[in-house]
Amino acid sequence: QVQLVESGGGLVQPGGSLRLSCAASGSIFRFNAMGWYRQASGKQRELVAVIGSYGSTNYADSVKGRFTISRDNAKNTVYLQMNSLKSEDTGAYYCSLSQSNLGSTYEYWGQGTQVTVSS
Repeated sequence: QVQLVESGGGLVQPGGSLRLSCAASGSIFRFNAMGWYRQASGKQRELVAVIGSYGSTNYADSVKGRFTISRDNAKNTVYLQMNSLKSEDTGAYYCSLSQSNLGSTYEYWGQGTQVTVSS
């Protein structure tokens, strides 16, 4: 089993910045992908950014140039630096970890942290 604990959410004004962190613990394989998803009220959960074990990244078009995902493999922690925040970035942000073993893929989720962008 894998446990994910997010932190860093909160209330911020438009144009401001926040940094989310997600610490993973438990049975973590060497090769995995960690990412951030978000869910606005009344909408489906969507991918924000994902990063592989060697640092390859992928971002949603809506956050490119404003958000940066990074990871510290020694700490099993993934970060999301969010700059130039907009009201449409408001939502619950969830950390995920995906890893495979013997042909099966396992996906784990954190409990979520709320990000509210409002003046």
